[in-house]
Amino acid sequence: MKIFNTNQIKDLDAYTIEHEPITSFHLMERAAGKCFEWIDNHTGLSKDSKGHYTSRYIVFCGCGNNGGDGLIIARMLAAKDKSVEVYFVRYSDTSSEDNKTAETLYRRAKSRKFFDIKTENDIPKINPDDVIIDAIFGSGLNKPVEGLAKSVIDSINSSKAKVISIDVPSGMFCDECSINNKGSVVRANTTLTFELPKLCFLFPENFEYFGNWNVLRIGLSYEYSVQTSSKNIYLTEEIIQPLIRHRKPFAHKGDYGHALVIAGSYGKMGAAVLASTACLRAGAGLLTTYIPACGYDIMQTSLPEAMVETDSVNEIIYNQINTEKYDSIAVGPGIGKHEATEHFLKVLIQQSHIPLIIDADAITILGENKTWLSFIPQGSIFTPHPKEFERLVGKSSDNFDRMKMQKEFSFKYQCYVILKGAHTCISTPDGTCYFNSTGNPGMATAGCGDVLTGILAGLFAQGYSSLETCLLGVFLHGLAGDITRDAIGEEAMISGDIIANLGNAFKMIKGK
Repeated sequence: MKIFNTNQIKDLDAYTIEHEPITSFHLMERAAGKCFEWIDNHTGLSKDSKGHYTSRYIVFCGCGNNGGDGLIIARMLAAKDKSVEVYFVRYSDTSSEDNKTAETLYRRAKSRKFFDIKTENDIPKINPDDVIIDAIFGSGLNKPVEGLAKSVIDSINSSKAKVISIDVPSGMFCDECSINNKGSVVRANTTLTFELPKLCFLFPENFEYFGNWNVLRIGLSYEYSVQTSSKNIYLTEEIIQPLIRHRKPFAHKGDYGHALVIAGSYGKMGAAVLASTACLRAGAGLLTTYIPACGYDIMQTSLPEAMVETDSVNEIIYNQINTEKYDSIAVGPGIGKHEATEHFLKVLIQQSHIPLIIDADAITILGENKTWLSFIPQGSIFTPHPKEFERLVGKSSDNFDRMKMQKEFSFKYQCYVILKGAHTCISTPDGTCYFNSTGNPGMATAGCGDVLTGILAGLFAQGYSSLETCLLGVFLHGLAGDITRDAIGEEAMISGDIIANLGNAFKMIKGK
């Protein structure tokens, strides 16, 4: 699913209006109708013992088309005998033509209640059990909200009522960082957006504003979406399902590659076990795990399916290993940062004949020895969390800036970067970023990154390309986490549970 900027979204609307064809107002009614359906199905108002409403839908509308959406939603709610009050924020002397039409129709509606807000004294008192529908500003806003509209937004934010924003929370910038926004922004519990997600929804700095967001399909032009390019993609099952390869009846283990996982040190052998187990669960035909001598019994006992090679040194990775026979190589989980291990990594990246999967301590080592990055094989995959990314690439001022740095790093070193977190971002050498749609907060647990590294190693060993490995690996990892959450909840989740549900994740995607 492509993520369009605000100009492309505007063009998408215009293209739909011209080619469906449909009038702009009827398209507005279609969008508002989808919002009304969601609101009607997911919210309710309080009533007293006689069935009279004791709370209200309070719809705050602005002068543009977003305000028109709000007016139509209010009319539809009123038609179902809901308690509705519309407050029109007159921050401008003019309104859009569709907004005027929507206002006229609402004023004719049954039991309509309509109030103008021209001064701060006109702002209504909001009760905690009211439901606020925010339709003041849409996605085209490009300057901070000030004056009367700011006062209204501040009043909404100071209330304890549930807030539903239409398209985007009023005051939010879609294509740049909210940290730079010195005006007021509505803090919504839920945001109902249209057709495609907005880029701003995918960054944690904005969560306090948009809450939980839902994409409502309103029938915008598929043709425009196909023919219009975007460097930002939201990763969905429709993208992932065609990537999965089906096994042949006469296949043998050699057909699915031999993976090498270089992991572990004294006290951190769990990282090696998790990565290795995940590698095999992801489908690698063969696996060799290279570990310090202290981990031999642990690995052989924990994962008898893996072959084990040990370093001559007891507690750390020290001596080089011949990597020529392997189809994928993952390095980093739990290896530590000993000087000898640093030297091992330097030689490995200089001599590897295939792209590497680089995680955890290996990323930290490279962050401290950035001149070595020029030796990284093209097509390699980095899997940093935000702090590791900062050590590797540098500090950023905000998430938009960090995404720019991530793209530049991928282009410079012709590599893939999987920046882990909510909506994990995968950057590619051609400047495209993929944002993941699977995963949940329960995956914020020890060893989860080691599991991802193992999954990537297992997929790459089977012959998936670097891009396919990243997309499929990240999506499966998150989906296995979602399956685990549904079974046992977020709090009790541990990394081994995610590995245990990898098979169910494969089955779910292949079944669809």
